[in-house]
Amino acid sequence: MSDFAGMEDLLKDFLQEAGDLLSDVDNKLVDLERSPDDRQLLNDIFRGFHTIKGGAGFLNAGELVTLCHLTENLFDKLRNAEMALTPGLMDTILEATRSVRGMFGEIAQGTQPRPAAAEVIADLRAALAGEIDAAPAAGADTVVEEGPDWQALHQAVTGQGGMPGVAAAQRVSTDSRDAPPAVDEPLLQPHFPPEGRRASDRPGAAASGVPSGRRADEKAAARETTIRVDISRLDQVLNLSGEIGLTKNRLTSLRADIIAGRTDSETLQALDQAVSQLDLLVSDLQNSVMKTRMQPIGRLFQKYPRIARDLARQLGKDVELTLVGEETEVDKTMIEDLADPLIHLIRNAVDHGVESPDERRLAGKRPKSVVRLEARQEGDHIVLIIADDGRGMSPERIRAKAIEKNIISEEDANTLDDRQSLNLIFLPGFSTMSQASAVSGRGVGMDVVKTNIQKLNGTIEIRSEPGNGSVFTISLPLTLAILPVLLVLLGDQPFALPLSMVREILPIDPQRMQEVGGRETLVVRGEVLPVIALSRLLGWPQVQEPEYGVLMQAAERSFILAVDNFAGRDDAVIKALDDFRPRGVAGVTTLSNGQIVLILDMKELLADLATVADRDARSVATRALEVFA
Repeated sequence: MSDFAGMEDLLKDFLQEAGDLLSDVDNKLVDLERSPDDRQLLNDIFRGFHTIKGGAGFLNAGELVTLCHLTENLFDKLRNAEMALTPGLMDTILEATRSVRGMFGEIAQGTQPRPAAAEVIADLRAALAGEIDAAPAAGADTVVEEGPDWQALHQAVTGQGGMPGVAAAQRVSTDSRDAPPAVDEPLLQPHFPPEGRRASDRPGAAASGVPSGRRADEKAAARETTIRVDISRLDQVLNLSGEIGLTKNRLTSLRADIIAGRTDSETLQALDQAVSQLDLLVSDLQNSVMKTRMQPIGRLFQKYPRIARDLARQLGKDVELTLVGEETEVDKTMIEDLADPLIHLIRNAVDHGVESPDERRLAGKRPKSVVRLEARQEGDHIVLIIADDGRGMSPERIRAKAIEKNIISEEDANTLDDRQSLNLIFLPGFSTMSQASAVSGRGVGMDVVKTNIQKLNGTIEIRSEPGNGSVFTISLPLTLAILPVLLVLLGDQPFALPLSMVREILPIDPQRMQEVGGRETLVVRGEVLPVIALSRLLGWPQVQEPEYGVLMQAAERSFILAVDNFAGRDDAVIKALDDFRPRGVAGVTTLSNGQIVLILDMKELLADLATVADRDARSVATRALEVFA
């Protein structure tokens, strides 16, 4: 039986509110490290942690109360100026907040949290006794000097100069230029809401016997099924529902009049007005319901300053993560799916992108580097920007590394321009590091980033200049629930193509077609593009010669999709296929005439193109249409 039996609702509220409070505390701690004399920040941090302790006490979570109480005492001493904030003290505090989050994970599983790791408690007591080292952190602007003096300070901070042992403080290697620093991988993991973490993620959990296994993993992997909605938005939905009800009554009355034989112009005009009113109200209701799915992206962004800070400190770098556009709203499902790609990009920026303080000084830059995470809405798209002011990337070096790792041939590499060369970093197995570390170097991170962005029907672009940093720009649809599509025809059968991939529509003139390497091509404004028949992709017999082509852009690949005709453009309400999803089909939508249309997943279809000749005569699309017929 759960240790919190009968308290499920209370427990859920506590975990949600306490998780948000702790994320806010983490961010404010990172800000406090940059402004240690800010009393308002200290008071906000103290109040937030005090609230968490009070909730834990109400749940009788004794070990969590103990940990919170010790940490709260540190905050109290800091805000009363009884001790000064030092890098070592901040490491101890952040390790304590991480242990608190681990305890949230245990509570989410319905069990009382185990005691915090002995080292964490010992370090907190040592800090309260004033035994934490007060040496500044490596990379601090106010103490780092040029030349040998900086190196001496660096050695002192990394344990070479008699630094007292503090378990929570992470130490970088003696000389970060000669050997990669030891990085504590668990500390760098994303700080997701409590219900998204396992108890075994907490330091010392395994040693204390916290259960783990498949059930815990499955629970950790589960998505949040609840969402916070502003009451004003629900009021708007309710008002629109009432208006639709009145319009429905009006239509019912007009229907009765028409059935009774009243078909004069006044009745027909009233019917037209009522239908137009209903169309407007339904459109407004649809938009309002979509807005209930929208959440400020700041709820995702707030996890990252702590992650960037911890990684930078362990690598001996001085990095400030600035957040812009936190109020920008994104589809709730999209926020969850963006977590991993953004973590990869931020960690890459800190690990690969920015230089160490001494490297930056030699390059004429200020010691502190800046990584910017920005969100903004542009039309019906959300744009995310991850930018750094670091060393940048060299297209020539990337091409050479790709050839060295046998990812592409030298002949292919010579045909790539700078933009295409930069995009080589997204290929599986690509890495510029000669040796993998706990943070990166295995050649999987950027591949995962691009794959996850493409799953969201988005794109990612890179701009970089050696010595002047890199900019990654992600463009995403505003919502995943409604997809603008182009309806194309094969014979009389319509199919839906994502409009975001469509560049233009062209007539196909057989006399302009050319065969290159055994494949049909068409030259469009000097660009030689392959022509792929939709019937071939689907494994359908080609009854007639295609008359039109859709110039499409899929990732870095441009091609012309040959179709018979068009049926217009539509905003498709996507219905997912959970139990039956043929490969190459992203979902289905229903047209105004009630006809069911398949929304094609062009990326999967193109991936299958190499084996299209070996497919069974009854293609997956044929079987899917038969199921929905």
